[in-house]
Amino acid sequence: MKRIYLVLALLVVGFGIKAKADEGMWLPHLIQGQTYDEMVRLGVKLTPEQIYDVNNSSLKDAIVRLGGGFCTGEIISSQGLMLTNHHCGFNAIQSLSTEGEKNYLERGFWAKEKKDELAAGFSVSFLQRIEDVTSEITEGLTESMTLKERSGKIQERMSAIQKEYADEKAHISAQVKVFFEGNNYYVFIYQTFPDVRLVGTPPQSVGKFGGETDNWMWPRHTGDFSMFRVYADEDNNPAEYSDENVPYTPKHHLPVSMKGVQEGDFAMIFGYPGSTDRYLTSCGVNFATETEFPARVKVRREKLDIYEKYMTMNEANKLKYASKYAGVSNYWKNFMGQTRGLKRLNIADRKKSEEEAFNTWANATPERKALYGNVISLYEEGFNTLHKNKMSQVYIVEEAVIGIEALLYAYRFGSLNAEMTDDELAAAADGLKSKVDGHYKDYIKDLDQEVCAAMLRYYHNDIPKDQQPADFLKLVAKYKGDFDKMAAAIYKKSIFVDKDKTLAFLNKVNVKKMKKDPMYKLMAMFINHYRQVVVPSIMESNESLEKAKRLYVKGLKEMNADKAYSSDANSTMRMTYGSIKDYFPADAVHYEYFTTMNGVLEKYVPGDIEFDLPERFVELAKSRTYGNYADKDGELHVCFLSNNDITGGNSGSPVINAEGHLIGTAFDGNWEAMSGDIAFEPELQRTISVDIRYTLWVIDVYAGAGHLVEEMTLIK
Repeated sequence: MKRIYLVLALLVVGFGIKAKADEGMWLPHLIQGQTYDEMVRLGVKLTPEQIYDVNNSSLKDAIVRLGGGFCTGEIISSQGLMLTNHHCGFNAIQSLSTEGEKNYLERGFWAKEKKDELAAGFSVSFLQRIEDVTSEITEGLTESMTLKERSGKIQERMSAIQKEYADEKAHISAQVKVFFEGNNYYVFIYQTFPDVRLVGTPPQSVGKFGGETDNWMWPRHTGDFSMFRVYADEDNNPAEYSDENVPYTPKHHLPVSMKGVQEGDFAMIFGYPGSTDRYLTSCGVNFATETEFPARVKVRREKLDIYEKYMTMNEANKLKYASKYAGVSNYWKNFMGQTRGLKRLNIADRKKSEEEAFNTWANATPERKALYGNVISLYEEGFNTLHKNKMSQVYIVEEAVIGIEALLYAYRFGSLNAEMTDDELAAAADGLKSKVDGHYKDYIKDLDQEVCAAMLRYYHNDIPKDQQPADFLKLVAKYKGDFDKMAAAIYKKSIFVDKDKTLAFLNKVNVKKMKKDPMYKLMAMFINHYRQVVVPSIMESNESLEKAKRLYVKGLKEMNADKAYSSDANSTMRMTYGSIKDYFPADAVHYEYFTTMNGVLEKYVPGDIEFDLPERFVELAKSRTYGNYADKDGELHVCFLSNNDITGGNSGSPVINAEGHLIGTAFDGNWEAMSGDIAFEPELQRTISVDIRYTLWVIDVYAGAGHLVEEMTLIK
């Protein structure tokens, strides 16, 4: 443990020290100089052009963004075969599942032929190129501008650039993204393929082996993968789903390595990390650990308890809420882990020391003092204002908007209004009507009613009364604080909790009647309060915070001109590099860098909801029927560790070796380093990945879908 504390001490005082090689989510088109030299030192054999190239095929062309960026996938054959995590495909698999033989979540699914593949219901996007548009965005902007003035100009220019690059017919879209807290801007051009189909998935007993007990933990034994295929028209262009479409021929697909990994091997991860907050100051850390995260944990635990109550009743309920439960549970545990890590590693104190060092530097010259002298005080001012209202935002989002399904459903009907013509109303109603079956397929009224009562109770008890909507306080008084009774009355009368009532309304739309619906009124009450009261108060604090963030990062980069900084994750393509590596989580505790099938059998508990396995799987494992997929040590390796820097959104990202070959699929971080989104811990931070050979074993030996392996380019 002494070496951990030494590193932490260096991080506190060592502003001038070169960035730790393993930290950083790097834009692939900027892989050069200090960053690339360090990659070479660690063993990479690829050139920067082989990693990212606009004119020729490169690694970037095998990496896809799922939907709007909820996960990452990689193309692993010349026929558009795509690999990602089981939990990334979970919603699609659940949506395609029905009770019995077609319960693909429970039984798994393997298409024997391409005609058997199933429409997945999401799209994938390939990055075409990245361009720097900082000068176009920031020209003429001054520090004397108000936040509203500055933001207005920026949004106007971003929209114009995105429109300029977009080509709807070619399925080309553009996104301008903010980097380094508003100091840099890049435009990302994507081509989106809407026809994606499910090819194969193991049963969730394999794909989610270990359940919530093992989530974020090491050692891990989870086969967290699923497979899809990207389809195109006959000219290899994007096209909506059609029986006439054919498998997409990619510019590049990743060869699959059968060689395995050794400690110290180079490991590179490509993907779409969602968000990090590495430049957060001590004020923000304290707010997160003392107020925000504990509240989110408490509220989500209540939802999970109610979900579990109903899911254990029968298979139908379990299937309906499997995906929803997984979504709530994942970040319930994440928030707990982040709080624990931030406190255990004294991150707030470290941040405070960094801020003091920055202040010393900022006030050393008149020029720096004029620009940076009040940055830290601006931070404190902004957070003091933010803290007064932030919890209202957190609770409304966690409880009202997201927590109560019927309320969120009612919000979608807000597009209907009295100013519409009859034809416009009919068209809008038809659009809503087309989604009714999908909504109610996975909805349980009684469950949602219990959640509603619990969420409203928490909101009323935890948020200062003077920050709650006046109409909500009247509603509470009407039911004398009995939230169960309040929820029962709302759900008895609302049209948004019953399929037949919803369809009857859509067949004869009456906007006036809709606005009197008790669930619609509850929704409008919270949404209007959020827009008219909460958002303006948040914007007031942002006036100080946005300027402080931008100048703080600008000053840090100026202060440490020889240091390679990477910007916070923002759902854009990033590359991280590092090594296969073990770690020491605590004094006298050592974790090896890989797990094997032996560990799977050690954890196996027949009939257990988290640790059960299919009978055939157990027979093959016990007989050590590993086919061609065992390591040279004779064992079937299941998962491995690397010290790559990743976060949410990287799920499903490929782990690539020094030669550009696929060695695994990233799916998690480790419990001891859950604070990593705010403070990277080089001695503790690890990425957990499925060994590609275990994936191939499940596909070929267990599932008997060897034809999918034959599609791949195997490197032996």
